[in-house]
Amino acid sequence: MRGRGKAPAAPLAQRDGIDPVRLRLPEDPDGAWPTVRDHLLARFGDAIGAARVDAMFAEGRFVSTGGPVSADEPYAAGRYLWFHRDFAPEEPVPFPVGVVHRDAHLVIADKPHFLATTPRGRHVTETAVARLRRELDLPALQPAHRLDRLTAGLVLFVVRPGERGAYQTMFRDRLVRKEYEAVAPHDPRTVLPRTVRSRIVKERGVIAAREEPGEPNSESRIELLEHREGLGRYRLLPATGRTHQLRVHMNGLGLPITHDPVYPVVEPEPAPDDWSRPLQLLARVLEFTDPVTGEARRFESGLRLAAWPDR
Repeated sequence: MRGRGKAPAAPLAQRDGIDPVRLRLPEDPDGAWPTVRDHLLARFGDAIGAARVDAMFAEGRFVSTGGPVSADEPYAAGRYLWFHRDFAPEEPVPFPVGVVHRDAHLVIADKPHFLATTPRGRHVTETAVARLRRELDLPALQPAHRLDRLTAGLVLFVVRPGERGAYQTMFRDRLVRKEYEAVAPHDPRTVLPRTVRSRIVKERGVIAAREEPGEPNSESRIELLEHREGLGRYRLLPATGRTHQLRVHMNGLGLPITHDPVYPVVEPEPAPDDWSRPLQLLARVLEFTDPVTGEARRFESGLRLAAWPDR
């Protein structure tokens, strides 16, 4: 079997803060792809159509380390090709990405509600990583972890690609103290503070996660900070990082987070330009010992939850 080796550097620059797609042409034991075009038609023709594939060749959109690739070039397994996807129009999220801290290693960003951290699904150029790459002129910037699109607050981005693994490992090994703030109903019958442990299951393609019997795989500390007019302001301290964990645990206590469109009931998706009901959940604090510099680090969000205005 032919060894892969290290992929060469992309000959295409980013577009709108998004890297080009990289393809490594696979083995063709049946000789089904005499030309590069034959393979790309088999690979993408059903999704975008033969006419679009041919147009991309004509526009010089498929590129190798030697420059644009023509449709009739002989197929060569193991060859690398790059191209930029056609991005569908996206509704701009009308809130800035704040920069809480920036140095040679890290960017700590204050992500607003409604903005995805990384490209996924229909959210590609309107993501925190794409915006920061453009605005800070840091094309190699990468997130060390993710924050849900509907959750606002602190996200750690890594400036140097070679250091990303150290910061990701820090999150994987639960060496980061994460503190969240939420606004939710206040129920004096709910005894707090308490630590909630449960088994959370999230199935692909199903919006809501669920709790089910079995060995716990999630843990959250829930504290009530203050309450007024039927609402409470809560400090949430997750010890694990399951999908929707804090939202599931608050809902399980009968305290669904204000404006949560999934818990307790999945609501119809709002219009793309409806920013009126942000989920009242904020990643407030990140605290850790820097795995690269050894420094003690603590960062606090400058954002505030609209359902709990200062008085």
